[in-house]
Amino acid sequence: MNWGQAIVLTFILFAGFIGVMVFRMSRQRVDLVRDDYYQTEIAFQQHINQVANAHKNPAVGINYQADRQQVAFTLPASLNKGEILFYRPSDRQQDFNVQIPANHQRQQTVSTAPLKRGFWRVQLTWSDGQQDYYTEQDLFL
Repeated sequence: MNWGQAIVLTFILFAGFIGVMVFRMSRQRVDLVRDDYYQTEIAFQQHINQVANAHKNPAVGINYQADRQQVAFTLPASLNKGEILFYRPSDRQQDFNVQIPANHQRQQTVSTAPLKRGFWRVQLTWSDGQQDYYTEQDLFL
């Protein structure tokens, strides 16, 4: 083998490597964080206000109880309506919502037993009829 053949063989191997990598990358599933990403960004000031309102109301708590495989939520008595979102950044098909009824108990629990292991973000949104609130907590199962 001479130098010319080695250079040609190196270029062929490099081109093959690039081709394989392009093929593998094109088959990789890439999800956006959310389907409604742009609409959510437009309404971001409202989200900032909800977070600020939640910081003023320390009566709300999210507590992960690993031994019981559940997440316990302490809710305010003034809650009129609310929603709990279990958000999985790596796979949006696993996201799910839990609605909080108007006649709620101050302590709500949600089982984490059926959830896949890994990183989750628990997002709690609620309203007292006058203001909206939002808080979240990262959760690693």
